Amino acid sequence: MTKPPLTLYLAAPRGFCAGVDRAIKIVEMALEKWGAPVYVRHEIVHNKFVVDGLRDKGAVFVEELSECPDDRPVIFSAHGVPKSVPSAAQARNMIYVDATCPLVSKVHIEAQRHADNGLQMIMIGHAGHPETVGTMGQLPPGEVLLVETPEDVATIKVRDPGKLAYVTQTTLSVDDTAGIVAALRARFPDIVGPHKEDICYATTNRQEAVKAMAPKCDAMLVVGAPNSSNSKRLVEVGARAGCAYSQLVQRSEDIDWRALDGIRSIGITAGASAPEVLINEVIDAFGARFDVTRELVETAVENVEFKVPRVLREAV
Repeated sequence: MTKPPLTLYLAAPRGFCAGVDRAIKIVEMALEKWGAPVYVRHEIVHNKFVVDGLRDKGAVFVEELSECPDDRPVIFSAHGVPKSVPSAAQARNMIYVDATCPLVSKVHIEAQRHADNGLQMIMIGHAGHPETVGTMGQLPPGEVLLVETPEDVATIKVRDPGKLAYVTQTTLSVDDTAGIVAALRARFPDIVGPHKEDICYATTNRQEAVKAMAPKCDAMLVVGAPNSSNSKRLVEVGARAGCAYSQLVQRSEDIDWRALDGIRSIGITAGASAPEVLINEVIDAFGARFDVTRELVETAVENVEFKVPRVLREAV
């Protein structure tokens, strides 16, 4: 039986970003340096396949520092942690390695600098997301106000409308964030913004590739985890950019083939914490069912690389 034809559009950039790459490397190098077990506070990155792979190598994932013994190294996830966490690790004389993405650390430094200048902080982010928790935890309780939507801006109570600054979670939708920033500027004309956009290059690049790809596609799949903020934003961006069917899948087994019946074109991308092996698995699944013609939709070339902390580059 002949397979139906399908044009498969592959977004570039897609998948791993430099911060995720560095965080995974940090866990692997820590296991090499100190042996198993190495503890990791929170999932190192939001991807089950990656986390399970590191667990098999001897990483132990916990939610809180209190679950870690004093005598084993602990790694803080790429999303960043409140200041209280490294302080608690120091108080217990623990070996710890901070795998916070340098672009998240930049936001932490920014928040602290604004606070030192007497400004109250407003954070644009998602409540409960580890990155938001970590950034808000850089300053004392109450010093950072969270807004998630333009509507939230109307109801926040600030100390002094003339002494405000804002930062954002790095994995948000560029378009959604622009709407919230506009609402902040309308209500607080003197609010101070970041020198350079807080939304990271990888998030922006992946969203731009989806915007270019989505109008060509009958359907679009984002390979990523349901707890991955940047992956979920890609699904939303795809739907908004004109793709009627835009869905998140963790692996090829999650594809709803009935929903894709009769399609002539599919777009495939992946969140920043999804490895290429899972993307290839999805592509192969389409190759088994369709006569696939592949087209790359490339909107940027990434060559960013972040160094791992010095403690891991030193010999045992």
